[in-house]
Amino acid sequence: MRKLFSLLFILPYAYSCSLAQAPSKYANLITEESSKAHLTILASKEFEGRGTGQEGGKKTVKYITEQFQSYGLKPIVNGSYHQPVSLVRVAYNVESFRLGDQNFVYGQDFFVQGDNSAQSIQADEIIFVGYGIQDEKYNELKGVDVTGKVILLVNEGEPVDASGNSIITGTSTKSTWTSSRFKRIQELTKLNPKLILAASSQNDEMIKRIGGRSLMGRVQLDKGTAANNSTQAAPVVLVNTAMANQLLAKIGTSLEQFKAKTLTSPEPAKTIKVGINAEMGVKREKLDDPNVLGYLEGSDLKDEVIVVCGHWDHDGILPNGTIFPGADDNGSGTVAVVELAKAFAKAKKDGKGPRRSILFIALAAEEKGLLGSQFYVENPIIPLEKTVACINIDMLGRIDDKHLNGDHNYVHVIGTNKLSTDLKPIVEKANKDINLILDYDYDRPDEPMRLYYRSDHYNFAKNGIPSLFFFSGLHPHYHTPEDTVDKIDFPMMVKRERLIFNVAWDLANRDTKPVVDLPLEDAKGTGR
Repeated sequence: MRKLFSLLFILPYAYSCSLAQAPSKYANLITEESSKAHLTILASKEFEGRGTGQEGGKKTVKYITEQFQSYGLKPIVNGSYHQPVSLVRVAYNVESFRLGDQNFVYGQDFFVQGDNSAQSIQADEIIFVGYGIQDEKYNELKGVDVTGKVILLVNEGEPVDASGNSIITGTSTKSTWTSSRFKRIQELTKLNPKLILAASSQNDEMIKRIGGRSLMGRVQLDKGTAANNSTQAAPVVLVNTAMANQLLAKIGTSLEQFKAKTLTSPEPAKTIKVGINAEMGVKREKLDDPNVLGYLEGSDLKDEVIVVCGHWDHDGILPNGTIFPGADDNGSGTVAVVELAKAFAKAKKDGKGPRRSILFIALAAEEKGLLGSQFYVENPIIPLEKTVACINIDMLGRIDDKHLNGDHNYVHVIGTNKLSTDLKPIVEKANKDINLILDYDYDRPDEPMRLYYRSDHYNFAKNGIPSLFFFSGLHPHYHTPEDTVDKIDFPMMVKRERLIFNVAWDLANRDTKPVVDLPLEDAKGTGR
C-alpha cells in the first residue's frame, strides 16, 4: 500500500513537472521563418487585402482552413471549420451618371450622400442657385421654384461686400450659413428638389480620401431587417472642382470667379442648359464570410475552453485597384493564431496536450464593427458558460510611435484590470523566460484611445469571460496601403507570439480557471 501511495503521489507531480517544462519546447516551434512565410502569403497582392465579401477574403479563409486541417485540429461546426457569419452590405451604388454627352465616375469625380432606393434621375436642365442661402437678409431662393428640379450650389463661403464683410452679419465674422457644415443643404432639401449638386473646392480632397472606400459601403450583421428604411430626401452629389467648373462655364463663370464676386443682393437663379441622366441608389447584398474555427480537445479539464482569436479581415481592394495589405493589421495576429495552433497541436501529438480545450478562431469582419466576434458570442459553437478565458491578438508585428525611439522589446497588454485579478499574474509569470517589457498604459482608466473596447475580445468580455488583448501599437501606416510585410519586425513579433503561447499554456493547464472578481466597467462606464 505504501508503494502504491508513493506512486500515486509521484505521478501527478511528474505530470505537473512535465507541463511546467513543456512550454519553452513548444513555444520555440514558433519561428521567424514560419511566421514570415505565413504573413508573406496573407499580405500578398494575391490576397488583395483580405476584404470582407471579396476574393482575397475567400483565399484567406481557405488558407487558414488548410493550416488548421494540417495540424489535426477538429472541425466542430457540424463537421466544418467554417461558421458562416450572416452579413449584409449596404452601399450607395451608381450605375451611371451622365451630364450632356459625358460620363462621370462615382468615387472619382463625385460622391453621393443619400439613402434613396435605386432610381432613375433625368432632367433637361440644372438650376444654379448661387450659395443656396435662404436668409432674411439674403435669400437666393426667394421666388424660385425648385420642386422636382436638379439644382447646383456653391457649398462654401458666403456673399461679401467690397470690404470683405459678410452681407449677412455685416462684419468680418461669417454667418452660420458658412460655419454650419450642413445648414444650407438641409434647408434646400425642404424645398423638395430632385437632386442637389454641391460644389466646393474642399470636395476634391474629400473625394480623393474617401471616394473609393465609399464604394465598399458599410457592412452589418444581417438580423433580417435589411429592408430599405430610406428617408427619400433628395440625394446630395458632392462634385469635384473640374466637374463644377465644367457646368459653371456654361453660364460664364467658375467656382473661384463666383466666390471672388462682391455682392450686395442675390443674383437671379440661372439655368444651365445641360441634360442629366443618372441611375443610382442604395444596394443591399447578403454576405456570409465565415469565422474559421479549429478545436483542440483537452484532457481532464476538456469541458472548459480557452478561446485564442484574431481577425483575418482587412480593408481589401478598392475598385481603383488600391490594395490595403494589412500586414500588421491583422495579418500579424492571424499568423499568431495559426502559429499557436501549430505549437499546441504538436504538444498534444507528443502526449503533452493542454488540460483544457482550446478553440482557435480566425474572426471575420472585425474591421466592419467587431461583427465576427459578435456573431460568435450570439451563436456560440461551444456554450459561453464553458469558455473560461479569451486571448485576442490584433496587430503584433510593428514598433509603435511611442516606442520608436526607445526600447523595442515590449508588448502592450490590455485587459489585466478587467474581470479577473488572475490575469496580470498569469501574464507576468508567462513573461519570465521571454523578458518583454509589459506595457500596461492602455489599461489606464483615463486612457483616451479606449482600445479595450475596440477589438474582438470585448464581445467575450461583455459576456463575463476574462479577456486579454495583446497589441504592438499604432503607427503611421495603420489602415493605409503602406502596411506591408517589409515593415514587420519579425524577431519582436515572434517574442510576442511566444509570450502569448506561454499565457495560453498557463490558462489551459492551471488547476483553477481564472476567477471573475472584478467588474468590466466602473460606475461611470469608462473602464477600471
